[in-house]
Amino acid sequence: MRDCSVGVYVHVPFCGRVCPYCDFAVVAVGSLDPGVESRYVDALVRELEARAAEYAGRSLASLYLGGGTPSLLTPANVARIGRAVHAAFSRGRSAEFTLEVNPSTLERSRLGAFREADVSRVSIGVQSFDDVMLRKLGRAHRAEAAVATLDACRAAGFDSLSIDLIFAGPGQTETALERDLDLALSFEPEHLSTYELTIEPETPFALAHSRGQLDLPSEDRSLEMLARVEARLVAAGLRRYEISNYARPGFEAVHNRRYWERRPVLGLGMGAFSTLPSDPGAPFGRRRSNSRSLATYLDRIESGRSGATEPDEVFDAPTARGEAVFLALRGSNGLDAAEFAAEFGKTPRAFFGASIDKLLSLGLLEERATGSLRLTGRGRAFADSVFAEFVA
Repeated sequence: MRDCSVGVYVHVPFCGRVCPYCDFAVVAVGSLDPGVESRYVDALVRELEARAAEYAGRSLASLYLGGGTPSLLTPANVARIGRAVHAAFSRGRSAEFTLEVNPSTLERSRLGAFREADVSRVSIGVQSFDDVMLRKLGRAHRAEAAVATLDACRAAGFDSLSIDLIFAGPGQTETALERDLDLALSFEPEHLSTYELTIEPETPFALAHSRGQLDLPSEDRSLEMLARVEARLVAAGLRRYEISNYARPGFEAVHNRRYWERRPVLGLGMGAFSTLPSDPGAPFGRRRSNSRSLATYLDRIESGRSGATEPDEVFDAPTARGEAVFLALRGSNGLDAAEFAAEFGKTPRAFFGASIDKLLSLGLLEERATGSLRLTGRGRAFADSVFAEFVA
């Protein structure tokens, strides 16, 4: 069935400071200058006006303000972005509007106004409730601020609350992980994302790791932590619907699922990615990425050009097939063989038979009689190795 909707992602790159594990397109600003903020929001609206026609006729399924720290924007500017997006697309029956928020006094004070600006869902970057771990992660906030922010979210009337946690961080013990889970679950979040700390290339953590300066858990301990996270969250009524994401029924992230299901997303702002609908010249769609330089992005938008400095990536059939497999495998339902065959002409086994057999023998994948595929519990723990089998 043709997807007649669109998700809009707005990247807000500004951060008080940059965490040492982060490889996102971000700019450390300390406090955000009102002139810089106004100029950036003007550029976002101008880019939206220039690009909305690429997604013409689609209803808005989701709007996601991510970063960076998008809650550094004033509520008036968040509302302005929301109005512009809703004006560009007919609004879906219950379009999800998510704002990422970091625990801080400034952002906490704005929660009520964000709710009035039509934000329906907040994602709180807690990462840990342990002050020692927060310092090791380079986070600016402390556990007390996280607790206060979560309380304030409920007081402001948000009934869709997502918490981000990092586990297997430097020096983290199983006891510390249990405390993080206890506190997170005490707020009864509708959604919880848990990420094993990943050492990204060319970050301060990558340098420290290469020098042996990071006390990270062993692979076996990390796997034990992963199993503990799943057991605790499932027991609390949160279903694991994607490798790193858990939700109560009906609270799965509408926007994030668009990426895993390969649905169109319009990305606005510095460093934002877009997935464009298919067309005769790109039957499997295309991807566009904006410049990761703030100065370049602003200059290009203000001069009437695209925010992208490179040509679109047009998906060929092998690339699209590989992405279709590994993105679907991220979800708990796995890859539907009939849907895959409807798009690509043959079942997954016709293209990836040897890899499927290898992963079955290793206990990382299960195959149903229909040819549909799903990760096993062990496969989820080694998902990156599984996905590598399908990427050319």
